[in-house]
Amino acid sequence: MDVTTCLKSLLLAIHQYRDNRTAHNAAQLQKQVEELSGMQCVRLLSSGQVLPSECVCGLVELAGDPNTSPALTGTIISLLAQLVCDDESRDVLQSSYNLTSTLASIIHCHSSTPREPLVLQCLKVLQRLTYNGGIFHCANYIHELIDFLMSNIQSHNDDITMPCLGLMANLVRYNLSVQTHIKALSNVKVFYRTLINFLAHNSLTVVVFALSILASLTLNEDVGEKLFHSKNIHQTFQLIFNIIVNGDGTLTRKYSVDLLVDLLKNPKMADYLTRYEHFSVCVSQVLGLLHVKDPDSAAKVLELLLALCGVSGLRSLLCEVVFRPAAPRLRAASRRQGAGLDAGQKTEPGLALIQWLSSPAEGEELCCLQALQLLTELLEEALGSQVVSVCVLGFVELLVPVVLDLLQGLDPAAPDSKLRTHCIRTTHTTSLLLMLCSEDSVCRVVSRQMSSQLCLSQVELLLSCCHNNDPLTCGHDSSLSQVCGEAVLKAVELMSKLRQQVKDMETSFYRILQDQRMVTPLSLALTSSHREHVQTGLRLLLEATPLPDFPSLVLGESIAANNAYRQREAELSVKRVAVQQDVPAPMGKSLSGPSPSSPSHSIHSLIEKLQNGMELQDQMKDVRVSEIMDVYEQKISSLASKEGRLQDLLEAKALALSQADRLITQYRCQRAQAEAEARKLASMLKEAEQRREELQVELGSQVLEAERAKGDIEELLQHNARLQADSQEHQSLKGSYNQLLNRFNESERLLKELQVAHISLIKQMDTLRKTQDTLRLQHDKALCELKERQEQMKSFQSELQQRNCDITGLRGELRGQEERGRAKEKEREELEETVDILRKELNKTELARKDASIRASSLELQKAQVEAKLQKKEDELNKHSSMIAMIHSLSSGKQKSDVNLSL
Repeated sequence: MDVTTCLKSLLLAIHQYRDNRTAHNAAQLQKQVEELSGMQCVRLLSSGQVLPSECVCGLVELAGDPNTSPALTGTIISLLAQLVCDDESRDVLQSSYNLTSTLASIIHCHSSTPREPLVLQCLKVLQRLTYNGGIFHCANYIHELIDFLMSNIQSHNDDITMPCLGLMANLVRYNLSVQTHIKALSNVKVFYRTLINFLAHNSLTVVVFALSILASLTLNEDVGEKLFHSKNIHQTFQLIFNIIVNGDGTLTRKYSVDLLVDLLKNPKMADYLTRYEHFSVCVSQVLGLLHVKDPDSAAKVLELLLALCGVSGLRSLLCEVVFRPAAPRLRAASRRQGAGLDAGQKTEPGLALIQWLSSPAEGEELCCLQALQLLTELLEEALGSQVVSVCVLGFVELLVPVVLDLLQGLDPAAPDSKLRTHCIRTTHTTSLLLMLCSEDSVCRVVSRQMSSQLCLSQVELLLSCCHNNDPLTCGHDSSLSQVCGEAVLKAVELMSKLRQQVKDMETSFYRILQDQRMVTPLSLALTSSHREHVQTGLRLLLEATPLPDFPSLVLGESIAANNAYRQREAELSVKRVAVQQDVPAPMGKSLSGPSPSSPSHSIHSLIEKLQNGMELQDQMKDVRVSEIMDVYEQKISSLASKEGRLQDLLEAKALALSQADRLITQYRCQRAQAEAEARKLASMLKEAEQRREELQVELGSQVLEAERAKGDIEELLQHNARLQADSQEHQSLKGSYNQLLNRFNESERLLKELQVAHISLIKQMDTLRKTQDTLRLQHDKALCELKERQEQMKSFQSELQQRNCDITGLRGELRGQEERGRAKEKEREELEETVDILRKELNKTELARKDASIRASSLELQKAQVEAKLQKKEDELNKHSSMIAMIHSLSSGKQKSDVNLSL
C-alpha cells in the first residue's frame, strides 16, 4: 500500500470514528495509524499537500479530545513523534496545528497519574517539539503545564524528573514571558533549591538540564550572581566542557552546548571564559569530537566553536589551537604513513574541519556550512596578523583544493531544495575564498589552484538557475531566486578579485558582466534590504557600466519591476491579514488569501437572520432547526473556501498580468535597442564598403611589392635553413659537451668520494692489523693453556678409569661379602634353632638327672654312660658357641670376642 492510499484510508477512518465512536471504529482507526507509522513517513508535512494536512488535523483533534481512548491517543502520539523528528514538519505542527496546546491538555487531563506511559510519551514529544522553538505564553494549558512540570521536578521521581527538566529547559530558554510567570510564583525559591540540589545528581543529563534552567532564570539576578560567581565559574566551565566531551549521548551534548552558548552571550561570562586557564586544553578535547562521524554531534560542536569565535578575546586562542603545529615526532610519523588527510588527522585539529568539507553527504549540509563559516572567521583572524605563520599557509594549501571541489556538482534540473543547498554552500565557499584573497601570500596560493574555466562554468550554471527561477518571469519562489543571485554575485566578485592573478580570468569576468542574465541578480542585489548585497551590486555595476554590451535599460526595467513586485506583495500581505481577522480559519490551518469584505458581511447577516428566525420558532422544532443550521453552515463554509480560492486565482491572474506587462515593456526596450543597433550596423557597413574600395587600390600596389619581396624571402629562407642546420649542429654539440661535462663532474665527484673512502679504509685496515696482532698473541696464549688443560684432562680421565675399576672390584667384593653374610646368617639361625633344641634337651636332662639322683642307687651303672654322653654334648656346645661368636664378629665387627657359654 502506497502513502496516498494509506492517507485516504486514514482520513476515512477518522471521519467514521468522529461520527460514531464505537470500539470497532476505534480499532480500525488505530490500525490505520499504526500502518502509517510503519511506513516511516517523516517528511509527510513537508510536501504541503492537502490530504496529509487533513489527516494530521483530524488526528490532533482526536488526540486532544478527552473522550478518546488512551490506547488510540498513545498510537496517535507515536505517529506525531515520528513527524516531530523532521525540523520542517516540527515547525508546521507547532505553528499551524497548535500541537503544543493539545499535548499540554492531554498532560493536564492525566496530571493525577504522572507515571502513566501516555504522559511520559507526551512529555518526550513536547521536548522535541519545543527544542529551539518558541511557544506562546498565552496558549491554552501552558500555565497548567508549567505547574505540572514544577511539581513533578520537586517530586524526586527519576522516571518523570528527567523529561520534565528537559521540557522546562526548552520553555524558559529565550522566552521572557514564561520566565516572568515562573518568577512570579510563590514557590519559586523552593524550585531554585531543588534545581541547585540536582547539580549533585549522578546523571550528567539531569545536571545539564538543571544548570540550563538556572542560567535562563537567574543569570541576571542575585541567585545567579551567587551561582555563577567568579570564584566557582571556572569549576562550572570545567563541568560543562567535561559533559560536552564525556556526555551520556547526543541529547546531553546538545543541551550542554546550548548552555555554554547562552552563557557566552553574557559579557561577564564571556570575560570569565577568556581568563579560564584550561581553555586551550578543553577546546582541543572538543575539537577531537569532530573526528567522530556523527552529523548531529558535529553540528553542535561547530555551533559552539562559532559562538566562541563571536567573543573577540577567545577567537585568537581558538586560532592557536586549531592551527597549532604538530609535534616533530608526530609529523614524522604522518610522513611515514603517507600524505593525505587520514595520515595526520589525529595530529592537527584543523584537519577535522576539512574532513567535514570534503563531499558532504545527505544530512551533513549543515556541518559543511558551519565548517565554512568557522574557517572563514578563524582564517580572517589568523590572516589579520602582521606575519602569516607557515602553519596557516600549509593549512590553506590543504584547504583550497577541498573548497574548490565544493563549487562543482551543480545540476540545474535538481529539486529546489538541492539547488537552494548548493547555492548557499557556494555563497559561503566564495566568501571564504574572497577572505583568503585579502592577503597577498595566501592569494597566490589560491590563484595557483584556481582556473578561469571553473569560475566561468559555475557562474553560467548559477545564472541559468537564477533565470529559470525568477519570480517575475516564471512564478517560482522568490527566495530561491534571491539565494541564486547572492551566489552569482559572490562568484563574480571572486572573479573580479582574481582577474589579474589567474590566466583568462579578466576576459571571463567581462564576458559574464555583459551577459543578459546578469540583470536578475544585479537587480535583486540593488533592491535588497541588506547593505552588503547593495554594496556588492554597486561595485559590479561600476565595473559593468563602461562595457559596450551591458544591458543598462533592461537592468533599469528589472529594478522597477522588482520594486513593483515588492509593493504588490506588501499590499497582498496586508489584505490577507485583514481577511484573516474578518473570517475565522478552520481548525488546524487558516485560509490563505484575502477575500472581499462584502461577502463576509453578507454571510454574517445571513447567520444572524437564521438565529433570529430560530428564536421565534417553537421549542419542539429546535432539533430540526439545528440540523438545517448545520447544513447551511457547511454550505456557507464551502462557499467561503471557494470564494477564497477564486480570490487567490484572481490575484494570481493579476500578478501574471503585471508580469506580462513587464515582459512587454522589456520586449519593447529590447526591440528599440535592437533597432538602434541595426542602424548602427548599417552605417558601419557603408563605412566598411568605402574602406574596402580604398584598400583594394592599396592592395594592387601591395601585390607588386609582395612579388618583389617574395624573391627576397626565398633567398632569406635558404639562408635561414643553412643557419638552422648550423644552429642544430651547434645545439647537438653543445648538448654533447654538456653531457661530457656533467659526466666529468660526476666522475670527479665520485673520485673525491672514493679517495675519501680509500683513506678511511686504510685507517680501518691499520686498526684491524693492530687488532689482529693482539688477537694472535691472545690466540697463542689460549692454545698453550688449552694444551695444559687437555693434559690435565687426560690424567684426570686415567685416574677416573682407575677409580672406576677399583669401584667395580670393591663392588664385586661387597657382593661376595653380602652373600657370605647371608649364608652366615642362615647358619646362625640354624644354630639358634639347634641351641633351642639343646636347651630343651638340657632341661630334660636336668629332670633326668634328678630322677637319676633319686634312682642313683638303682642306676649307678648307667651313670657312667650318662656322664660320657654329657661330656660329648658339652663338646658340641663349645663348637657351636665358637661358631656363633665368629658369626657375630663377622656381622658387627664391634662385638666382643668372648661368648658366654654358661647357658
